[in-house]
Amino acid sequence: MNSPSTENAKTFALITGASEGIGQELAKCFARHKHPLVLVSRSEEKLKRLAAEISSAHGVRVSCIARDLSVPNGAPELHRKVEELGLAIGFLVNNAGVGTYGLFAETDLGRELRMMQLNMVSVTALTKLFLPGMLKRRRGGILNVASTAAFQPGPLMAVYYASKAYVLSFSEALANELKGTGVSLSVLCPGPTWSGFQKSAGMESSKLFRRGVMSASDVAEIAYRDLMRGKTTIVPGWRNKILAFGARLSPRKLLPIIVRLMQEPAKEKSKRA
Repeated sequence: MNSPSTENAKTFALITGASEGIGQELAKCFARHKHPLVLVSRSEEKLKRLAAEISSAHGVRVSCIARDLSVPNGAPELHRKVEELGLAIGFLVNNAGVGTYGLFAETDLGRELRMMQLNMVSVTALTKLFLPGMLKRRRGGILNVASTAAFQPGPLMAVYYASKAYVLSFSEALANELKGTGVSLSVLCPGPTWSGFQKSAGMESSKLFRRGVMSASDVAEIAYRDLMRGKTTIVPGWRNKILAFGARLSPRKLLPIIVRLMQEPAKEKSKRA
């Protein structure tokens, strides 16, 4: 009988948005459990540095593919490249995502359309493209990264919250369709997490990042464990669980008001003379 490490080595874990934050920590989690990796992000330089670090520390094969998944042909091109390399994908982690912060009437349309492409369209396309191989082998797993933002509307990040609601709904529906196939699907809904996300979204001053923020490594450990257990909806941290599932019980008209208060910039205390 093969050991878990021998079984893991037969197929690759493909992780998008792998160059930093939760994606980087998930790559390390998979590598510790002897999964060979395909790391994907826009920055080839960052990927190569991470690949060298992981290969040295864990002795697994790491392939790097630099792709921009915020453009329409990004996902199909990534799939074609993986096919050309002859890599069998046993786990797909759709982690790449971005946010925008500000009043919808004032934010940049082009940036939001690229965000929708990355957060929703590429997630859907990559899942569609890599799922058949897993179904044929009758084993594998998909982890889609949503957010606790998925559980309610989000003033000041209206399009981002809506995009993550799509990921949550899509993932929970597909998880049901895959029952009995040997392939599992999980959706990760982290709350505020220390990573490069808040800086790229322009929301470092938001009250959301003032307390109860988890580390990317803790989120990744929980995500990997629950993915392997076949759990569908993964909300790491008790605070996040209370906020996420409390939103489902709260009056719908109050949710935007509450979220707006949390999203607004924190007021700095004035310094005493």
